[in-house]
Amino acid sequence: MRKIVAMVAAVIVAASGEAQPVTPAMKDQGDRYSGAPFASRSAVIAMNGMVATSHPLATQAAVAVLKKDGTAVDAAIAANAVLGLVEPTGNGIGGDLFAIVWDPKTKKLYGLNASGRAPRGQTLAQLKKANGGKVELPPYGWLPVTIPGAVDGWFELHKRFGKIEMNRLLFPAIQYAEEGFPVSELIAKYWKSNTDNFRRNASMLQETANWQATYLVDGRAPAEGEIFRNPDLAKTYRIIGEKGRDAFYKGELADRMDAYFRRIGAPHRKADFAAHTSEWVEPVSVNYRGYDVWELPPNTQGIAALQMLNILEGYDLKAMGRNSADFWHVMVEAKKVAFEDRAKFYADPAFAKVPVAQLLSKDYASERRKLIAMDKAAQAIAPGALSDSARDTIYLTVADKSGMMVSLIQSNYRGMGSGLVPDGLGFMFQDRGQQFALDPKHVNAYAPGKRPFHTIIPAFMTKDGQPLMSFGLMGGDMQPQGHVQIVVNMVDFGMNPQQAGDAARYHHGGSTEPDGTPPMTDGGLLELETGVPQTVADELKRRGHKVTYASGPYGGYQAIWRDPKTGAYWGASEFRKDGQAAGY
Repeated sequence: MRKIVAMVAAVIVAASGEAQPVTPAMKDQGDRYSGAPFASRSAVIAMNGMVATSHPLATQAAVAVLKKDGTAVDAAIAANAVLGLVEPTGNGIGGDLFAIVWDPKTKKLYGLNASGRAPRGQTLAQLKKANGGKVELPPYGWLPVTIPGAVDGWFELHKRFGKIEMNRLLFPAIQYAEEGFPVSELIAKYWKSNTDNFRRNASMLQETANWQATYLVDGRAPAEGEIFRNPDLAKTYRIIGEKGRDAFYKGELADRMDAYFRRIGAPHRKADFAAHTSEWVEPVSVNYRGYDVWELPPNTQGIAALQMLNILEGYDLKAMGRNSADFWHVMVEAKKVAFEDRAKFYADPAFAKVPVAQLLSKDYASERRKLIAMDKAAQAIAPGALSDSARDTIYLTVADKSGMMVSLIQSNYRGMGSGLVPDGLGFMFQDRGQQFALDPKHVNAYAPGKRPFHTIIPAFMTKDGQPLMSFGLMGGDMQPQGHVQIVVNMVDFGMNPQQAGDAARYHHGGSTEPDGTPPMTDGGLLELETGVPQTVADELKRRGHKVTYASGPYGGYQAIWRDPKTGAYWGASEFRKDGQAAGY
């Protein structure tokens, strides 16, 4: 990612003219009758249940489950299964899953880490040899593939919080897979770009026939509005629904995946699937101006958002105003500071002692805040001195009438994943292992049976011990940056959940990465949406930021906010995606 950002920055600097923002007159946008003029729509408000996902068919499937007295977890599983079919550009059962659940019975949050591990039969030395001695793993082929954790995640959630049988929850997805569904606008765009990427990088793939047979129509990506079917995935879902998680990890599906890996010369074996387990973990939090913001601990990057909030709490952001250069400057600089710790300390806690408590302490934030100069953008930042004894994801959230709220994120990582589709199963394996470092001294170094550093993070907010908001903003390194921007928009600027997601965002890229690549030395690249005034961009450039107006990547956001007075749910869905919030 840092290398890509550096190349983009070089192009911007070398260009004869800098990129210009789209002006309001160029947007051809109508005016709203009420509320914030920048908001895409009103929040959706309902009493009995709420769903917000990145695709209307998934949202509707989940609402139907809620109306049948299913729990929020039941509905989330149904939605996720539909999304694995209709949005293969972002997720699927070849990937991993993380979730935070508010349980109204026990009145506490539960965290689930359903991420997969590297194959146990391959050492770092063997992986490096297979990689031809390169310092980074490729994005495609079997080298970055880790064992998928999503299916086990479904069953762990269901065992603890579900009510409706799994085969019934998977039925809407099965029906759409067999009968077909019309492909939506943004997904069609990503589908084509991923198809082009697989073709350009065909030399990285050990076989190409399966992804083409599964995901192409007449040799091309399906267009917007075109009907797509995936009968192989329907069969796989039926087996999972009828025979349970063991069919995927120990039974006939595991046998077929093992046979596929053997056929293409990969080291992944049935024993790796059989050994897979998810882990229930304690969510961690910081208090930001009276609100408790919750994330999951490493191997995710969730605590980066909490570190950023701790740093930002030392500034009066409301007084600065969102249309000031000071506001955008401190937001970006706080990100740079937190991401250096992210690169050094975040890893699988089963293999490394991650100093979470120290990283989240207010005293530590006070020290790290001193690194920020208001008049100058940092070009390089050192990580803290502590004892250490992508873009292609879906996020969804569901709340039910009992008060249960689910924050769930699921992904195949980069693009649609590795490009590898097991014979006849209808889904693609993730390429999450690309985020391993190949330096054996790095905390995130590859090891057999180890979980890689993970970008996907669900989030939650409480106040005075009561649930307030389940939310997430997917998209690689944008996720902690996006979580912080949502929290700041609501807490500091009083926006409602829909407005908080619609407001203009920034994305900063080029920080040091957890994969062991060289550290940031050039300050990275700051991308802005067109809602940030040109005068602000000009001042940020004067302070040393490399700035461009760009169409992405700013992630995909969904949220459900629970009104503490009425108990009503407010649903918000990302206008940058094809999604929908709906309640009843």
